[in-house]
Amino acid sequence: MKKSKAKRKSSGSLDKSRSSHLEHKPENATHPSEQAEISKPDTGSVSLSGTLYIIATPIGNASDISLRALDILRNVHVLACEDTRVTSKLLARHGISVPMMAYHEHNGERARPVIIKRLKNGENVALVSDAGTPLISDPGYKLVRACAQAGLTVTTLPGASAVMSALVLSGLPTNRFMFAGFLPPKRGQRRHELDGLATIPATLVFMESPRRLPNCLADMFEVLGNRDAAVSREITKLYEETRRGSLQELCQTYALEGPPKGEVMIVVSGPQKTEAVDDETLENLLRAALQRTSLRDAVKEVALVTQLPRQKVYQHALDINRDPEDNDLG
Repeated sequence: MKKSKAKRKSSGSLDKSRSSHLEHKPENATHPSEQAEISKPDTGSVSLSGTLYIIATPIGNASDISLRALDILRNVHVLACEDTRVTSKLLARHGISVPMMAYHEHNGERARPVIIKRLKNGENVALVSDAGTPLISDPGYKLVRACAQAGLTVTTLPGASAVMSALVLSGLPTNRFMFAGFLPPKRGQRRHELDGLATIPATLVFMESPRRLPNCLADMFEVLGNRDAAVSREITKLYEETRRGSLQELCQTYALEGPPKGEVMIVVSGPQKTEAVDDETLENLLRAALQRTSLRDAVKEVALVTQLPRQKVYQHALDINRDPEDNDLG
């Protein structure tokens, strides 16, 4: 298993020059910050409504925010935040003072109509999460959908993303991937969800609680098989660390060391390409395994060997055990 660390000190503050307005500038304006201010979708007609700006914020290092994002944040009428206490620290660092309102999963039903009304009245609104890109593992999509239904303009200011950062740090294939969010905290539900992801031909990206990491990796190893994987924590922070290896190696490492500190991302490679296993071969493998071990262990063993979904192997094992000629198995 390979381990890499990246230590860094926070760089100096970004340019704090204040731009004037979000309005369109004359055609001959060439200053980059002015161009950044007015770059928004061409709706094909002049609209009196405001614009919703979806803005990515740092996931660790406070300097990881774009100049365009700072320009917009300085000039919007209101900033919709997941937690105003968290966002106020970022604004203070860059000398920005702007009215804020809370927008999160608990008040979304009440807050969305307020934001829509302000946009319709011509105000510009920015949406940020506590860290990273809004709408990724948060309920912001409902606001975007409501804006689209109301015919309002929505644009995005790309930037930091824990999902993309973990993916590129993993060293695993990036041409096809799926973000699966947080797995359920309960073991049975977690294993059931992993069963459903087992055959997806793509690299899988997960967020996970440090406390649950050892148990989560153990379930991944049992359900998905011994795939290549990577665990990243504290991305862009002083003690950033990425550990790469097989799921079995990572499982053993964190079982010995215990839960790590900091935010955790898990990236797992897609299923290995194996020769097709027909039902007769699968049945023979299961019968041989059931002669020497329990049904649960037999399913685990055969699923690892064949790289078939655990649920499919389990169902075949149950069918064998129901056969009157195999009453002595299991």
